[in-house]
Amino acid sequence: MSNSSLSKDFTHGNIARQLILFALPFMASNALQVLYSTIDMVIVGHFVGTAGLSAVSQSSQIVNFATMVCLGFSNAGQVLLSQALGAKKKKEMNDIIGTLFLSVVILSLILSALFLVFRGTILDLMKIPDESYSMSMDYLVICSGGLIFTAGYNLVSAVLRGMGDAKRPFLFIGIASATNLVLDLLFTGLFGWGVAGAAWATIIGQAVSFIFSICFLYKKKSEFGFDFKKESFRINGKYLGMIAALGTPMAIQSGCINLSMLYVNSLINDVGVVASATFGVGVRIDDIINKISQGIQHAAMPMISQNIGAGNKERAKQVVYKAWMLSLGFTVFFIILYILLGKQMFMLFSDDPLVHGMSGTFIKAILWMFPALAIMRGSGAFIQGIGNAKLSMVLAILDGVALRIGLSWLFGIALDMGFFGFVLGYGLAPYGFAVPSLIYFLSGIWQKKKTLAEKM
Repeated sequence: MSNSSLSKDFTHGNIARQLILFALPFMASNALQVLYSTIDMVIVGHFVGTAGLSAVSQSSQIVNFATMVCLGFSNAGQVLLSQALGAKKKKEMNDIIGTLFLSVVILSLILSALFLVFRGTILDLMKIPDESYSMSMDYLVICSGGLIFTAGYNLVSAVLRGMGDAKRPFLFIGIASATNLVLDLLFTGLFGWGVAGAAWATIIGQAVSFIFSICFLYKKKSEFGFDFKKESFRINGKYLGMIAALGTPMAIQSGCINLSMLYVNSLINDVGVVASATFGVGVRIDDIINKISQGIQHAAMPMISQNIGAGNKERAKQVVYKAWMLSLGFTVFFIILYILLGKQMFMLFSDDPLVHGMSGTFIKAILWMFPALAIMRGSGAFIQGIGNAKLSMVLAILDGVALRIGLSWLFGIALDMGFFGFVLGYGLAPYGFAVPSLIYFLSGIWQKKKTLAEKM
């Protein structure tokens, strides 16, 4: 199994070299994934204007909530697959994949229906500016209707990551990005469909990528580890329980972080459409930087899982140390980039001089977040890799609810720091995850935990 082109054995070999080579495709994939949604904002910002920019940034955050919930369960399956791979349990991998596919598809359909039914209520709670409301509604309806494709291609990528394959997820997201770019220019630029055109381009791009990925995996099914037989697409009660036990806290974790972002967005929306657009652009730029460095965490997690599954705890610890070293270098680079070229990056998204003027305030506040992200790349990957989803959930609630909401309200409203305060609170929140996760890893308490592979 370790010799298969779709799976890799990380229980032996040079850790630093494996991590770097494994992380690079993930970093490229994440960059493309952010570019995928960034293209919408850049094109809308130039062809529609500030109101359209606000609409895409707000509605994409709402849809991202549903995507992250589905991804929580996909990541749970990724951890199970990695530990099964490390423990050499091939039969169990087929059952896990079949259960994961069916359960995530059902979940995406339920969330899609809920978003479509309660679309008006959701936008009202978000306090969407009047200038952006109808465009936000168009984007939300179209993207919610296509949620199954969004969840589907994220699911395939998560499964492949769990098996140690970083190249194919990069290929799939590349297809989605290229399709999205062409259709964005066609629908929004040439046809003048506005924000709705950007939404259609996004969903069609994801659908094309998902269909291509399924066809590819079917062709490579013997190497993939899933036979694609009709009877294999069923829910195994045992593995559904394990996926639910691991995935529910992960989904809550992702959901809490996204809900807190929606809350901060609603606070900033009260300031006005310029602040809304500036924050939307700033979060998108931050997302580009964040997701690129997150490739280190995505690479470290299956490496940790495989070694935990194989009973090699010391090697799993070494993966964390190497992840910290690598993420520190990228963090320093991105801080320098933000300081020197931050305003120019905002100018790529918007022609509005008011947005350009407010960008400096965003940059001064958001830079406080970067050291916390560097810590999380190692210790966050470790907590997820060993399958301690409950702790990850608790820390995410501390980050996403207690601190992101609490600090944004404290600095922005209670201390009357306005837009700067809202962004500062948003930027300081990740320390609620970073510091406790660091303490947990260094303490060694985790060594008493029974591995998931031992429960299969």
